[in-house]
Amino acid sequence: MPPPNRADFTANERAVIERRRTPYLVQRWLNRLPYNFEKHGETLRTFPTVVRLNTAHCLEAALSAATILEQHGYPPLLMDLESIDDLDHVMFVFREDGRWGSVARSRDPGLFGRKPIFRSLRDLASSYFAGYVDLTGRINGFGFLDLRTLKRVDWRRSRRNVWIIQDTLIRMQHRPLHMPDAEYEQWHDRYERYKRRYPDRKPTYYPDRDTWL
Repeated sequence: MPPPNRADFTANERAVIERRRTPYLVQRWLNRLPYNFEKHGETLRTFPTVVRLNTAHCLEAALSAATILEQHGYPPLLMDLESIDDLDHVMFVFREDGRWGSVARSRDPGLFGRKPIFRSLRDLASSYFAGYVDLTGRINGFGFLDLRTLKRVDWRRSRRNVWIIQDTLIRMQHRPLHMPDAEYEQWHDRYERYKRRYPDRKPTYYPDRDTWL
């Protein structure tokens, strides 16, 4: 399914698209959106509904970023981080000057976007090791999806939940990615100590914050 023309979007949708011409500007827009905690049931909304309701969870944010940035010449590419607790994280990925970066929204600050400084998708995925560790999470693989390969779903403008995207991400091939055990234990212990002291806060103590988008 080819990309829609700019005129196919509503005035509000066009305004978002036209003001967010770069991954950095899209990340800023997503950072300001309230997180969609799906309190009234699970959702998988596309960009128009995200704009209308002004909220998104990680996969909805990734689809929105893909829709916006495709209008500015970026291929609509997603990366899925697979975790041992089956709670995946999905982001839009892009390439500039041969290096990979990402745009992402999450409940956890350590899982937001990254600057385009990584030589490979594996390196980009590995940059999320520490941020993924909570009481149950640990990255064990990553997968890559070009949304243009999907023929049976309008992932850009559907007014319905696009569950086929989630199903595709789950079923597609993931490459193994192992976080060293000693590194995992270090971050897991630190997370437990932090949550005992600050049960209502999200940690931001991660290294390499200068790589965040």
